[in-house]
Amino acid sequence: MVTIKEIAKRAGYSQATVSRLLNGDPTLSVKDETRRRIIQVSEELGYAAQASRRVVLPRKVAILDMVDPGDHLEDAYFNELRDVVVNSAAEQHMDIEFHTDVNELIDASAQYDGFITIGAEVIDHDDLRRLHEVLPYGVFLDTNPAPNLFDSVQPDLQQTVIDALDEFAAAGMKRVGFIGGIGRIGGTHEYPEDMRLLAFRNWANRLGFDIDGLIYIDGPFNVESGRKLGEQIIAERRDDLPDAFLVAADVIAVGVLQSFNAAGVIVPRDVSLISVNNQPIAQYTSPALSTYDIDRRELVRTGINLLGETMSGLHRVKHHVLLSTTLVARDSFVPAKHG
Repeated sequence: MVTIKEIAKRAGYSQATVSRLLNGDPTLSVKDETRRRIIQVSEELGYAAQASRRVVLPRKVAILDMVDPGDHLEDAYFNELRDVVVNSAAEQHMDIEFHTDVNELIDASAQYDGFITIGAEVIDHDDLRRLHEVLPYGVFLDTNPAPNLFDSVQPDLQQTVIDALDEFAAAGMKRVGFIGGIGRIGGTHEYPEDMRLLAFRNWANRLGFDIDGLIYIDGPFNVESGRKLGEQIIAERRDDLPDAFLVAADVIAVGVLQSFNAAGVIVPRDVSLISVNNQPIAQYTSPALSTYDIDRRELVRTGINLLGETMSGLHRVKHHVLLSTTLVARDSFVPAKHG
């Protein structure tokens, strides 16, 4: 059994410093090279693999911020996520610095224990490989562009789709549609269909829903795309609307509602809507959106813990964690009464 004393002797630091670091003492302040050396020695001696399985929380962390800096509604979800990262870092006594360019982070990599990425801007895969060479400890929040290189934490959108379909079925709805945007699956694979639409096609068919001609996707995840899709739906199906639509994101749903309201389509009387994300705007649309909530705090907390586990050598393969979502029922869809 490897002891703190052995690690301290090999690393060249006091037992007190080693013990406080490996036990995640938030009040400990040491140089980056000290932290790296102690962690390296503890991994070499197999300390992290012992039954104690101590997790070293990261202290100097880069935030790779891939969110458009403009204050646009389409970026609101990731802007909210950024705020949660900042608050959580303060609670954990983490020192964070923001970078908006991956090459900038690569150049500054020696300063950090690891990094956390927020935002959905596409990063070149060659750049991700170069980042991994100099800073192998990283977690992506809500996206998963390099599953073989870095860990990730995401909402379980496939299960969200299944849950929504179950809600439609419980309400007696048979014809349902999907409204979404152009997506990205993960890694180097890009498709026009994101995970929500792939899950919708699969499970709606398996569960016996009529979805023929009721899938609408076009462009990015923003209000304008939703408005255009809403207009297209009105032009094609004004007198033949389905029972409900599942909308991939609140920002798209805002545009859809604008088009529906302008055309005199009344939600949920004429068609129901369920959306995803539960952004603050969902409370103030007309009608207020029923939408699946993604727990941002849990997303960030899990990401920080996952980064610490990776740094501590507690797992050698990449971990991709999925978190469940919860329906917040408002006015655009009225769930059936259960029990």
